[in-house]
Amino acid sequence: MDKLGLYLELQKLRRKLHEIAEARGSLTDPEVIAISEAADKLILAIQRIQKNEQGVRHHNE
Repeated sequence: MDKLGLYLELQKLRRKLHEIAEARGSLTDPEVIAISEAADKLILAIQRIQKNEQGVRHHNE
């Protein structure tokens, strides 16, 4: 998945996270935690892409 796709998926997860946390009234609900972990993985993937992009730009300068 490209960076834009990852950002879009992350936004979906954030909305879902807020909805479920509010509905359940708990940030420690297992479903809230699972969504948070999925969002963390997407954030790490985005950071890896950005780091690679920075490395390529720096190398080309």
